[in-house]
Amino acid sequence: MILVVAEKPSVAKTIAAVLRATVRHDGWYEGNGYIVSWCVGHLMGLANPDEYNPQFKKWSYSDLPIIPHEWKHVPLSSTTQHLKVLLGLMKRSGVTTIVNGADAGREGELIFRLVYNEAQVVKPVKRLWISSLEESAIQEGFNNLRNSSEYDALYQAARSRQRADWLVGMNFTRLFSIKYGIQLRVGRVQTPTLAMIVERDAKIAAFIKEPFYVPSITDGVLIAEHERLSSKSEAERIVALCRGQKAIVTKVTKQEKSEQPPKLYDLTSLQRDANRMLGLTAQQTLDTVQNLYEEKLVTYPRTDSRYITEDMLPNVRTLVDRLLLKHAISNQSPNCARLADNRKVTDHHAIIPTLSALGVDMPKLTDNLRAVLMLIITRLLSAVDSAYKYMETQVEVQCAGLPFSAKGKTVLLLGWKAVDAALLPKKTSETKDEPPAIPAVHEGWSFIATATYTTGETSPPKRYTEDTLLSAMENAGVDDMPDDAERKGLGTPATRASTIEKLVREGTVLREKKSLVSTRKGQELIAVLPDSVKSPKLTADWETYLKNIENGKLREVSFMNSIYTYVKDTVAQHPPTVESMSDESRAKFAQKYEIVGICPRCKSDVEDREKGFGCTNRGCTFILWKNHKFFYDKKKSLTKTMAKDFLKSGRTLVKGLYSEKTGKKYDATIVLVDDPNSGYANFKMDFSDKVKKR
Repeated sequence: MILVVAEKPSVAKTIAAVLRATVRHDGWYEGNGYIVSWCVGHLMGLANPDEYNPQFKKWSYSDLPIIPHEWKHVPLSSTTQHLKVLLGLMKRSGVTTIVNGADAGREGELIFRLVYNEAQVVKPVKRLWISSLEESAIQEGFNNLRNSSEYDALYQAARSRQRADWLVGMNFTRLFSIKYGIQLRVGRVQTPTLAMIVERDAKIAAFIKEPFYVPSITDGVLIAEHERLSSKSEAERIVALCRGQKAIVTKVTKQEKSEQPPKLYDLTSLQRDANRMLGLTAQQTLDTVQNLYEEKLVTYPRTDSRYITEDMLPNVRTLVDRLLLKHAISNQSPNCARLADNRKVTDHHAIIPTLSALGVDMPKLTDNLRAVLMLIITRLLSAVDSAYKYMETQVEVQCAGLPFSAKGKTVLLLGWKAVDAALLPKKTSETKDEPPAIPAVHEGWSFIATATYTTGETSPPKRYTEDTLLSAMENAGVDDMPDDAERKGLGTPATRASTIEKLVREGTVLREKKSLVSTRKGQELIAVLPDSVKSPKLTADWETYLKNIENGKLREVSFMNSIYTYVKDTVAQHPPTVESMSDESRAKFAQKYEIVGICPRCKSDVEDREKGFGCTNRGCTFILWKNHKFFYDKKKSLTKTMAKDFLKSGRTLVKGLYSEKTGKKYDATIVLVDDPNSGYANFKMDFSDKVKKR
């Protein structure tokens, strides 16, 4: 009997169907010589300090740093029962081989290995490594099972990441909380990420707007501008000099330019586009594309590659041809070869649609599933299209002895941009308009100038959105790294979304429309922490080291020794002193929120925070956003009374909801639809009470 362990119940169900293990039990499927069970994400976690020594329950500087000599793992309380089931299956006498079918990546390897180690069995383990949940891919994966030992380095990297996070989080949270007399949460990735947001907000707050003036001349068609001026009187002087004077075109330069098609999506680039164009958070995008993967509509999402392998080209060409036909896109010679580069694919290739996506009934998908799937389909079709070509024209003009200039472009070939225009919604207002075409002029051409000037103000840096923050996280520390570094930035594509969510959940960052804004609490935290703790470079270096462990280029013990040294040195350099925060800052950190109900997922308290009603359990992601799009579109916000009703009975009557379709108001019972698998709480309307429109 072969036991297959997937990472999630939905994946286990798909694998079981392919293996014809059709008999359902409480916690597994069985049949045809297979048992198929699952983890539910992590079933085991690192033990808290007090489980190493009871005296660690009390936070004391004299106990720091806490560095375990032997690492202990404990079952997570929320999944203890299923862990017992899985351990029993691993120990079952009839099971001769175990297949690790967890997600094919660093974290999936760790999830399985911790459970296998807990079972304390000595049975051969094979690795199922697939990038799609289509039946053919699963079958091929089982036909080519690999030895688990091939992934020992991947496990070591995952284990090192987990332990490094524990060492930094546990020790530095205690260290700086003791130092300043108030609890301060510190994390290896989240603190440098918060520091970037705080730094950007500080620049915005310190920015002083300054007026500027731009003189221009025109004949009614061609508009040529002078350089930007800080003096209004100088702008007025130039306008007076040029008004009614002869302007002469002194130079016309034309240059044909092109923009090559975009690369395929990795997870981070998909999250960025989904945030910019669809308004989805990074976590919402990750959850959505994970659901698409489990529905067999796209390939494995947690990837940092934007290429496919060369052996995939025949199938991808077939997929492209059929997608072009289905979506009525004209491309006589799609260039699929440019998608392939074996050197730039490690664990997983880029995210692309599967053949199953060809037959999906789009209207039956949820809005998010449909929108993200279309992004992925469009990106594939854009990536194989021709370049976008245009003619850029620059014109230099002299008037009253002063220089003016104009720039414009004429589209020669839309190329891949035609695909985007045909299949995607209009881009957000962040996208700049294309410059207008320059009218046909030549050197020596002249006109009588109409002169004027426009005014404006210098602009501060823009606040981070999830799009721009993901980019900043991805590129953090790049300037200090060698060009051939295999991974750059803060965190990984799979963890950046959860880092942002953690900052929001802990109240150091708020979402304000599309922007991410640091709170006073977050600003105070960054203000008191040393540079070594909040530096993006250090954590970015660590990600490179972890990747080198995966590739066998660095020993795990070397990396961990560097972490031990770093933690010890930081503790020694920051002993408790008389330093303290202001009373205002301390009150902000110590702020207590009102409890409004019980979390439907983990049964912990739910508290009323600035932007939402969130679970107090750090390991739980349940939150009811006050500006949730469901209510925002209906010109309502989620109130404390409504939240209490949702947490008590799962429903509440809301009056005065706005209908975008009719412009009228109506009353309806709103029902909470919480999906722990996706991590999001949503809502639906129930008219069974026959509430009437007003």
